[in-house]
Amino acid sequence: MGTKFTTTDEYLATLPETSIAKAQEIREIIRKAAPKATEVISYNIPAFKQNKVLVWFAGYKSHIGFYPGGGAIDIFQDDLTAYKTSKGAIQFPVDKPLPAALIKKIVKYRVKELAE
Repeated sequence: MGTKFTTTDEYLATLPETSIAKAQEIREIIRKAAPKATEVISYNIPAFKQNKVLVWFAGYKSHIGFYPGGGAIDIFQDDLTAYKTSKGAIQFPVDKPLPAALIKKIVKYRVKELAE
């Protein structure tokens, strides 16, 4: 069994060199989009929680996984055509700029969705 992380910093320290900077960048984008949210580890990856978990993210060798839930992916599907997606995940390649404005929009949508 792998390492059980308790903080986002612990998690980030174990990432492949290729994804560390992008993982730190998405962390800051999420933090600014949801300033009342707290960082937690959920499913052994970083997440931001505001009553409930808003979003998760994870770093891999060739992409950053962003997990806002299936509802958000359905809502923003027209904005996500340039990215690989699945039911609850979006993959942002590490060799391309992160779509900060889109990530912020998705996070703000999740804040609103979970407040209702």
